[in-house]
Amino acid sequence: MAQPLHPAHPVQDNSPTAGRMPSVLLWAGAGLGALVVVAALALWFHYGTQVFFEIIRTGFAACF
Repeated sequence: MAQPLHPAHPVQDNSPTAGRMPSVLLWAGAGLGALVVVAALALWFHYGTQVFFEIIRTGFAACF
């Protein structure tokens, strides 16, 4: 006789790191986003507004 695809009682992960993975991914994404913002601000302060926007415009033109 055919067995059901999903068990009646789902298996639970009771390990110490069970609920930790989404939190780690969220913090890693937030850290990466903050790094991008800090890098953009550093470029802005180093090269000035005109050169910064010229680099951004050239990058968009190269992509599209």
